[in-house]
Amino acid sequence: MNNNVALIPARSGSKRVINKNISQLEGHPLIAYSITSALESKQFDDVIVSTDSQEIKEVSEYYGASVPFIRPEEYSQDKSPDIEWVKHSLNYLSKYKEYEVFSILRPTSPFRKPETIIRALKLFFQRECDSLRAVEKCLQHPCKMWVINDDYMTPFVNLNEKGPHDQPLHSSQYPSLPEVYVQNASLEIAYVKTVYDFNNISGEKIIPFITEGDEGFDVNVKDDWELAKILIKNGEASLPNINKRPYSK
Repeated sequence: MNNNVALIPARSGSKRVINKNISQLEGHPLIAYSITSALESKQFDDVIVSTDSQEIKEVSEYYGASVPFIRPEEYSQDKSPDIEWVKHSLNYLSKYKEYEVFSILRPTSPFRKPETIIRALKLFFQRECDSLRAVEKCLQHPCKMWVINDDYMTPFVNLNEKGPHDQPLHSSQYPSLPEVYVQNASLEIAYVKTVYDFNNISGEKIIPFITEGDEGFDVNVKDDWELAKILIKNGEASLPNINKRPYSK
């Protein structure tokens, strides 16, 4: 390992699903699956949860994560960018230990397995980069999206090129469009120096980690929760195995 820390962000102010990070999925709080995957991967020196909530802190510590600080309110707003809580976490932790690499494991990706983390870190260390980001092929293509200004629409993406038969891209069939990938919440990996060199969590040289199967499934809105339960029931998705009794107050 290269002084590698897992950072799990879990603020309390979710509006689309109230208390999302500690809501129950198959008997355990959602955040428990990310903590378990991180610990079971054995890739990290420390697994840290950044939260503004005492309740999330208690749940996280029960499942084996460390919560050495409570995130300040100003870094826990709806529109707070990742760089704020990441910098706050790294600055705090640097008082006690120097890390070379950090991985962000968001609780909304409960199907991320320990094997997913191992595979991603192996790729990260094999390539010269500033960061790695999980992505999957985009189903709703951006070339089919529009922006409305006043009474008229313009393409959201204007690549200054046309598809087959000299037609605009928005009038072309999906298979003929450029292959596009969308990020998911499975994981991000970066060097600590990337944060301080670029003042963001990505830098300039970003390599793709293409998730497979259920690895990149995000649980964000109520419909996602229902679909997740159906996928689990049908054997189309599986959660990391947690060998603990479910948390209870």
